[in-house]
Amino acid sequence: MARALLLVDLQNDFCEGGSMGVAGGEAVAARAAERVLADRPGRESTEHEYEVIALTADWHHDPGSHWATRGAPDFVTSWPVHCAADTPGADFHDSFHPVLDRVDEVFRKGAHEAAYSGFEGFAVGDGQTGLADWLRQRGVTDLDVGGIATDHCVRATVLDALQEGFAVRLLVDTIAGVAPGTSEAALTEMIEAGAVEWAA
Repeated sequence: MARALLLVDLQNDFCEGGSMGVAGGEAVAARAAERVLADRPGRESTEHEYEVIALTADWHHDPGSHWATRGAPDFVTSWPVHCAADTPGADFHDSFHPVLDRVDEVFRKGAHEAAYSGFEGFAVGDGQTGLADWLRQRGVTDLDVGGIATDHCVRATVLDALQEGFAVRLLVDTIAGVAPGTSEAALTEMIEAGAVEWAA
């Protein structure tokens, strides 16, 4: 058994002050950084819980109707413009930057579509390896998942991870959602699908 840490969309546009800022987003990014640092306190550290650490990131070029460029977004299938490729909004939050060098891979998703799940992304390293294949190539069987937003990209990523056969611990102290009602519903759905609530 090998465990990975998978952190979803810790990007500026999803934190307070961003175009789709979620309450608690900054705290989640900071908490995620603490988890990474605790597991890998230095470049020379060899004793750690996680075989690999991976990030997902929205990286939109032209995602079509996912961006509400004409008229108001409905916040269900259309959203304000966010995480445009190569913009500050798509960058990882400043509180996470000090540990970026301890991350093994980033998976960008949604260049020309909505792509809520990290399993729709591809490794920045080669631009073609999907998340499920990348994890399996490294012997990963179990995932700890946290990030933003509970009721959208975290939910989609967790459900896809379970479908792919990974055992999932949902880091309930390292998630933040768009709205309380939909976040609670998403949490219930993930647990009923087989994810385990987990907090350090």
